[in-house]
Amino acid sequence: MHKTIVEKIFSTHSNKDVKAGDVVVANIDFCFGQDGTSMLVIDAFRNLGAKKVFDKDKFRMVIDHSAPSPSIGVSEVHKKMRNFAKEHDLKVFDIGCGVCHEVIPEAGLILPGSLVVGADSHTCTYGALGAFSTGMGSTDVAVALATGKNWFKVPETIKIILTGKPAKGVYSKDAILYVIGKLGAGYATYKAIEFSGEYIKGLSMDSRFTITNMAIEMGAKAGLMEPDEKTYGWLKAHKVKGEGLRVKSDKDAKYSEVLKFDVSKITPQIAKPHTVDNVTPINKLRKTKIDQAFLGTCTNGRLEDLMIACSILKNRKINKNVKMIIAPASKDIFQKAMEKGVISEFVKSGACVVSPGCGPCVGTHNGVLSSGEACISTANRNFKGRMGNPDAFIYLGSPATVAASALEGKITDPRKYIK
Repeated sequence: MHKTIVEKIFSTHSNKDVKAGDVVVANIDFCFGQDGTSMLVIDAFRNLGAKKVFDKDKFRMVIDHSAPSPSIGVSEVHKKMRNFAKEHDLKVFDIGCGVCHEVIPEAGLILPGSLVVGADSHTCTYGALGAFSTGMGSTDVAVALATGKNWFKVPETIKIILTGKPAKGVYSKDAILYVIGKLGAGYATYKAIEFSGEYIKGLSMDSRFTITNMAIEMGAKAGLMEPDEKTYGWLKAHKVKGEGLRVKSDKDAKYSEVLKFDVSKITPQIAKPHTVDNVTPINKLRKTKIDQAFLGTCTNGRLEDLMIACSILKNRKINKNVKMIIAPASKDIFQKAMEKGVISEFVKSGACVVSPGCGPCVGTHNGVLSSGEACISTANRNFKGRMGNPDAFIYLGSPATVAASALEGKITDPRKYIK
């Protein structure tokens, strides 16, 4: 009793009765690296003197940050990953498969109650499934890969309760941007956030992933949600075997803080350059010119996001002064969007649809900005240089906001286009 979801997961995985603040060695259920970090994971693994991975079914490498390769150097990295996979009989999500934080849960590799580490800061995404998932440095992931374990300080948990019914044109991206704007980028440093409330219960799984994906932008070690029937429905739809642990916090669980936000009071939100917590209501930026619009990423590249944008772009043309780039988060999402006619509508509107991956978001290819250009993006970060140019400007918004802005060539409130 008296335990949070986080304390229960660490108690189970360390075979000890633990509480926040304890330091434990815990068993890892899954770990991974992507093409921006796997080379370092491989080098660290070899430097440890490790001869084999702890469990070949509990590790993946994902080629997503620069896929297909934009340079000779990146191609060498990809080759090293593939060769390591052959050496250890590992599976790789290769070019075209999609973004790590979409393809990994799609493949059924994450279950509720899991303990997951990844060499990527947005590993916290899987908390939407009720897992404790956190980003680590490549050397720490190499330790997990070699031993199946790692050490952790069990974090305290902040409970964030989201209540109310959102207004038309307000989405989960707006809600999480609003919260980050109110709390700040370092508010939850080395703490976990448990998202709850009627608003969370009413969200689709696609929208829940958006919320937990951005927990790191408040400094959180992890963002979690209690798994419910929607969670298990999503797992069943993706043919995931097993149920994991049906974890939930005890009624008398001890939180470091409990915060409440009413989403019915939120309007569409924008994070202005160059920090994610520099958030403002969209009506204060209505005349801000944009040069590029980007729809995709591990935050908002899912089918629901594409369909929201399509509902706005359908039978309309993107502004002649705007480049719109769309990257579905995975091959499966790309295919489903094609079957629904979404991709065709994007092309008709004047958008450029690229291979599933992270390229435009991290600035490796498929949409590097020119100096002085401004982009409205569905990504999770807008730091200087994030999209490949430190002299460009990145604004963050929902898929609806990005689509509406692409039509008008300036940051635009999407509510005027929503029936």
